Amino acid sequence: MTPGTARLGERPPGERNSMNLQQVKQGMVGEWVSLAPEIRPSASKNPDGSLKPFYLRREFKYLEGDVFELTIVNSADPYGAAPLARIFLRGHMLWRGAHPIADGAQKVDFVADEAYEVMAMHPGFADLLNKAAAQGYDRWEVNKPQSIFGKSFVPFGLSAGKNFMEHDLVYLNRDLLFWGARNIDGRGFDKEENRPTNLQIPLVRK
Repeated sequence: MTPGTARLGERPPGERNSMNLQQVKQGMVGEWVSLAPEIRPSASKNPDGSLKPFYLRREFKYLEGDVFELTIVNSADPYGAAPLARIFLRGHMLWRGAHPIADGAQKVDFVADEAYEVMAMHPGFADLLNKAAAQGYDRWEVNKPQSIFGKSFVPFGLSAGKNFMEHDLVYLNRDLLFWGARNIDGRGFDKEENRPTNLQIPLVRK
């Protein structure tokens, strides 16, 4: 490569990522997966008061009409070798304007208004669900998904008749798709004031 030139698709050092909303949407279309297993602080605490870690991998699809599909596999270990549960959501993305974390970042609300499913992938997690989420559901069994859409689901704090929604962000930079990093105190993105102010490990194109 000739000195001073850039590869196709690359920007010169220091050039701003000035993507408008339409460009962000166009760039996001397709399938994305976690770059590596991710760690987040959960809302649950250990006996000593410290937050329990939450390990996961994500697979995300962005479709026309602002429709998204998200599959999350939660694991008991940081390497993703011991999966506990698979969560699937389908719904719509609501765009709320620019986010100050990075040039081109956008505030977005994810609303699971079409589907929400949970599947136990470990006998211990199935047993937990049979204790915490038995009412209104069939018996929880390994590799048997059940819809929790529109239902009460105590383990996730869901109330009947309400769609799950998170106030998040997205930032697209080359072929990396960032969402918001979980708040360090474990708070979810359930309110506007809890919208993230930093970036999570990115997704890459599948």
